Amino acid sequence: MCDGVMVFAPAPQLTVTIEAQHDKPELHVHPGGQGIWQARMITSLGAPVTLCAAVGGEVGRVLEPLLAFRGITLRTVLRESGSGWYVHDRRGGQREELAQDPGAPLSRHELDELYSLALAEGLRAGIAVLSGPAHPSVVAPLVYRRLASDLGANGVRVIADLTGQHLAAVLEAGPSVVKVSHEELIADGRAADGSDAELTRALRRLHAEGAATVLVSRADEGALALIEGRVYAVATPRLVAAESRGAGDSMTAGVAAVLALGGTLHDAVRTGAAAGALNVTRHGLGTGRIDAVQVLAGRVTLSLTEALV
Repeated sequence: MCDGVMVFAPAPQLTVTIEAQHDKPELHVHPGGQGIWQARMITSLGAPVTLCAAVGGEVGRVLEPLLAFRGITLRTVLRESGSGWYVHDRRGGQREELAQDPGAPLSRHELDELYSLALAEGLRAGIAVLSGPAHPSVVAPLVYRRLASDLGANGVRVIADLTGQHLAAVLEAGPSVVKVSHEELIADGRAADGSDAELTRALRRLHAEGAATVLVSRADEGALALIEGRVYAVATPRLVAAESRGAGDSMTAGVAAVLALGGTLHDAVRTGAAAGALNVTRHGLGTGRIDAVQVLAGRVTLSLTEALV
């Protein structure tokens, strides 16, 4: 068992969403970004979280107090430029992006301060989740490779939920777990399509490049997992989706929470799959009741696949 989870969320965003409530427009303002949604779900599953982030500008002044939600120990670095943000309109039933700004790249000084902070907190926690920035330009892949290397070399279990060059950089450090969606594998050129055989080959290539355990989420088709050299098909109960976004982030969070609480990799994958399945039934990203996740986890099955290559 570890002391908790450090979530590296270098550039969180302020999210503004216009909803329709009883035929009237309603404004929702929340902290957002991959690491924020992951941190929220990890705390829902009972593991303490230290969130390491950089915030700044007028948006940052609004954003920072929103980041200190229940169960979170917030550690921030002040940045000179403003934090990122987006505005979405969901009154028509679908999410329409009205405007967005991922934020400027972090400066060298800001990165130095944030790196030191994340390294110390990751070493203290024992589990580290490395989440991606809103745009690849905000934080360079080298930062992730260095952080994953330094944490891993000192006994921290690193869980990476990244794509593109950021994923390639972290693989060089030999992370404990990599989670990626099948769409991201295809977009990165790591898989030609979403077939079981092609994704299994991609799983094994990611393992060969350095990832000890690999998870591939596939929306409502169930995930694939490579655990201790074996590939499993992960089947979850079928549920009606209210919001498809955020399932993969909740899967990563479920894995991190179980490992932090002393569970096995197989149990971590089951809980991660259950958290992802539950999240799509809710409008809030990275949300879900622990009792509901536990019930669903009991219905998740891991089956050895025959598509071994």
